[in-house]
Amino acid sequence: MGLSDKIEAFITELLKEDSSEWLELRRNELASIFGCAPSQINYVISTRFSPEHGYIVESRRGGGGYLKIKQLQDTDDIIITAIRAVGNSIDEKTARAHLINLVRRGAINEHTASLILSGISDSTLTADEPLRSMLRANILKNMLLNTEK
Repeated sequence: MGLSDKIEAFITELLKEDSSEWLELRRNELASIFGCAPSQINYVISTRFSPEHGYIVESRRGGGGYLKIKQLQDTDDIIITAIRAVGNSIDEKTARAHLINLVRRGAINEHTASLILSGISDSTLTADEPLRSMLRANILKNMLLNTEK
């Protein structure tokens, strides 16, 4: 297990144990625990605790800097956060990651995710970039908005 995996597992366990809405962590303390630079903590947070993975992160840098992490629970919150994270443009790989997370979190089922993916894949959207990624974002957001639980 690599260092990033260990940091992720540690934070995930803290989230499970913590009963409050937000888990607050100190970046420097985590770096000290794992014997790494604070930038390694930033990397793990940005790649493993992103909206695509069902988390909201607030961060303040500096000496008194902190990280606040919230795992989304409510299906509507999960979908709305995913829609917000899509933005104006999205590539197929990132869209797929959003859909996988939505299935994992129970916000949509596998059949719905498969239908959405078939409508936003590179093979379906034959326009050139950047238009293709912009179309994909619009279609994905509209499909998610109209998805029944």
